[in-house]
Amino acid sequence: AGLAACQSVPSDAPRAAASLQPTKGNQTSGTVSFVQAGDKVQVHAIVTGLKPGQEHGFHVHEVGDCSSGDGMSAKGHFNPHAKPHGHHGTLERHAGDLPNLRADANGRAEARLELDVISVTPGAASVVGRGLIVHVQPDDYRSQPVGNAGARMACAVIRRS
Repeated sequence: AGLAACQSVPSDAPRAAASLQPTKGNQTSGTVSFVQAGDKVQVHAIVTGLKPGQEHGFHVHEVGDCSSGDGMSAKGHFNPHAKPHGHHGTLERHAGDLPNLRADANGRAEARLELDVISVTPGAASVVGRGLIVHVQPDDYRSQPVGNAGARMACAVIRRS
């Protein structure tokens, strides 16, 4: 993210937030904030209840629905431009492809991201009303269609804040 992530954002900037809740049989939870900063979105995630020392796939999903208990009601990755799944640092990827979360020895991960393929404002790239998922395994950034990240440990709906 570099120094650009440290830029101040106006207090009236469009914002959204997600409260991750564990799926059935899991303990993962957390909070994720989204702030529109010009043509980019600053994302700040704090997630607990992860596998200590492990990486976990982290994606925006199509549907803001966590009612199924296993997170599957959030459907597939958010992909408004019909791109293949890929690494978050490339142009050929889903808009919902985020970097893996890396848990510390206590199962806690904190991530600060700056993304230019999503938005908090209305439009095709808006994540408001979408799902947010943390997966059991890391995203391998190659396997189609979703990176082989496995079951869903936590689910949230991204809402305007």
